[in-house]
Amino acid sequence: MSATNIPADLLFQSSHEWARVDGDTATVGISDHAQAELTDVVFVELPAMGRTVDAGDPTAVVESVKAASDIYAPISGEVIEVNPSVEADPSLVNTDPYGAGWIFKLRLTKPDQLSGLLSPAAYAELIG
Repeated sequence: MSATNIPADLLFQSSHEWARVDGDTATVGISDHAQAELTDVVFVELPAMGRTVDAGDPTAVVESVKAASDIYAPISGEVIEVNPSVEADPSLVNTDPYGAGWIFKLRLTKPDQLSGLLSPAAYAELIG
């Protein structure tokens, strides 16, 4: 079992994005495991407001001192909010990946896709 922080109220994608669902809105960020693997995040490219994305679409970019990584939409939806705080201070992705380090919010267009995401236990098993 990993010592990585995995909140029980989130759903995960195997590419290490998390989604916190509230009604028809999902807040999206990258997992504690992902930020630890990336090391120090130095740049976040946010998606355009109003952009419509399908599940699996590259939607944002996180660049660290180690690598640049696409952030994929875990579910289909419309980008209704972005987090300007992570653009101004990318280290929030490292210091608070499940709180202040969120990246964008989607209005869900296909909520049935949520059943295809990983539970916290399944994600913990994935990252070992």
